[in-house]
Formats: sequence, C-alpha cells, structure tokens
Amino acid sequence: MTTRTTTPRIQPATRRQTLRGLTALLVGSSFAGVPMTLLAQISDKPVRFILPVSAGSGVDTIVRAAGAALGKSLGHPLVIENQPGAGGILGVSSLVKSAPDGLTLSVVSNNYVILPSVYRSLPFDPIADITPISVIGTTPVVLVVNPTRLPATNVRELVALLKAKPDGYNYASSGNGTILQLAAEMFLEEAHVKARHIPYKGVGPMVGDLIGGQVDFGVLALPSVQAHLKSGALRAIGVGGSTRASAAPDIPTLAEQGLVNYNLDGWFAVIGPAKLPAVEVNRIHDAVVAAYATPEVREAMTKQGNTINPTSPEVAARFFRSEMLKYAKLVKKAGVELQ
Repeated sequence: MTTRTTTPRIQPATRRQTLRGLTALLVGSSFAGVPMTLLAQISDKPVRFILPVSAGSGVDTIVRAAGAALGKSLGHPLVIENQPGAGGILGVSSLVKSAPDGLTLSVVSNNYVILPSVYRSLPFDPIADITPISVIGTTPVVLVVNPTRLPATNVRELVALLKAKPDGYNYASSGNGTILQLAAEMFLEEAHVKARHIPYKGVGPMVGDLIGGQVDFGVLALPSVQAHLKSGALRAIGVGGSTRASAAPDIPTLAEQGLVNYNLDGWFAVIGPAKLPAVEVNRIHDAVVAAYATPEVREAMTKQGNTINPTSPEVAARFFRSEMLKYAKLVKKAGVELQ
C-alpha cells in the first residue's frame, strides 16, 4: 500500500504571518543593510508620506495628484498625512524619528531649507537627520489680491494703491519665515512699498481669510489658488518666475511688469529619515521618477503649471546645502524676526 503525502496550502492569514516571521528573522539576522530593504519589499504595511503642510497647500496638491501612481510604483498602499505647524518643524520631526525602512517619507518645499535661518534652535539637524532622495520639480508662485480690498489688475496699479496708503494694507503668509512670507517681502522690496505682515498657521486659513477680505494680498503656489482665480474670488497680479506659467499663460510675470529682479519659484523634494540604506534610496528614487512620469500625473502637473525634472539623490543633497545658504541671505535681507 502506497502512502501519499500532500503539501498543505498556506492560507492568506498564514501567509501574512509567515512574511512577518521572515521579516522578524531577517531583522534579527547578521546581514546588515539587507533586512531593511527586504522589510520594505515584503511588508504589507503602507508607505506614509508625511507632509509638513496643511491640506490645500501647493505641496499637498502636488502629492495628492500623484498619490495613486506613487502607491503603485512603490508597491504599497499610500497614506498621506498632513502634519503642519511651526513652519514645518512638527511634520519633519515625525519623519526624523521614524525608522529608516523606506516606509516613512516626506515631501518638503523651500520652507525646509529656510528653517535654520528663522529659528534659533531646531529639534533636528536639517542635513544630518534626513536622507535627500530627489528634488522632483518646481511650481510657480503667484501674487494675488482680494479684488474687493485692492481693485488692482497689475503691478503698476497695485503699487500705486500701496503707496497711496503706506502701511494701510496687509499681506498674508502661511507663517513667519516661510517661503510665502519671503516671496511677499521680496515684492515689497522690489516695488519700494510697505505692508503689514499677517502670519497664519498654514495655507488653508490664509486663503480663507484672503477670500473673506480679512487680509488684502499674498503670494501663493499657483496650484493652491487656481480654482479661486477662475471663480474670481482672488485676482492674480503676476507670477514670480522668469517665464509665464504654462497653466496660466495669461498671467504676466512680475519681472515683465517692471520688477526685473524678481525671480522665485517654489520647489518640492522627497526626503527620508537619516541612515536610509543606499539600496532603499535608489529604489524609492526610481519609484518616484516612474510615478511622476505616468501620463495621468504628467497631465495633472501640466494643469497645475508644475515643471517636473527629478534629480538624483546626490544632486538633491548638494541642492539642499546651496539653498540653505541662498535663503539665509534672503532672510537676513528681509529682516525676518528669529523665532
């Protein structure tokens, strides 16, 4: 009589338990560097993208437009968490405390490299405590007014109104020392006018009060105000870059309206916590590049006016250092009070 031996099929729950057991075994093994990579590849946990900005901001709009593609290219469910506060310090603090396993990432903007110049102390080292992965691209900034508070349609008219009532108007920003404050201060300096600064805790409340008329004007990322420009709730005066935005070619640049030295774009970059293994850095970099190259994301970025040109991790690291030096000079010139 022949005895037949059958191999039991692994049920889904058992399979997940097996993967978790294998992960635990690998993490405890002696193959330094490999376990963390395998953890990111075989774990059924989602990838968290911590955004140190409020919902509705330029970075938030850009990342959410690519969310599905990012999840697919990374091979994990994607969770986007907004953790605004203190100019981005709260969100970045969460990132730097996370494990370097490729499961917690962040997307930051110009604000990140400004932090060392506007805060006397930070709870993290802005260079040593992160791993730059890629500067994905740039986004236009646009000077906007509440049309009922400031009935200007161009730079000349806006400057005339501001000069007629020195310190009679105010401008909003997403917080002290943020790129949106510096962008507005650059306008005031180039135009030789004055206005009072009203800082907000994020772009959402800033835009709400701009529309409501509690504040008069401000500079914002184009993606965050496109709908309000179309509805007429806000009026665009000019974009800050060297060329007109593809998504709003009818809006002239500030430079072509006489502010010849005004040239500023926002940028956005993917970072991870410190000590992220090189193999993980490369894997995430390639996944981000692939996501932003998909037709649907390219179309979304074009509609928002963004320029996508992902850098390598090495270029991103050099860029962060050079941008810190650049904005340290701008902060000093603008006379931003240290926090």
